[in-house]
Amino acid sequence: MIILQKKGLTLIELLIVIVIIGILSAMALPAFLKVQSRVKASEAKGMLKAALVLEKAYYNQHGRYCASLDEIGFVQVSLFTDDPPGNGRYRMAIPVATGENLRVTATSVVDFDGDGQYSVWIIDESGIIQESVAD
Repeated sequence: MIILQKKGLTLIELLIVIVIIGILSAMALPAFLKVQSRVKASEAKGMLKAALVLEKAYYNQHGRYCASLDEIGFVQVSLFTDDPPGNGRYRMAIPVATGENLRVTATSVVDFDGDGQYSVWIIDESGIIQESVAD
């Protein structure tokens, strides 16, 4: 008597495996997006801290803060939106630079989560970093 051995998977078994993989992926995606968002925010925070160090040096020499990134020696990384595209995700600006007050912003040039909001991070003269507009 010849016994046939079953080799491989049936279509139902294969579909069950695909559904399980899809469910696991759907559960892992929010955690991945949170980590990805923190990594992108660290780019903004690092650039803000670098700009603050340059501003403090300028303040020590001139007795006031400077409103120009070029004048303090900050070099903006080329952005994703530039031609040719670069690696930077945040555009730096100094909206407030007076004798005693400073505010430097890093605004995202990419809508990370597709909700129409662009992330904005701010650092002041005391070194406090805040996210003023969350993406």
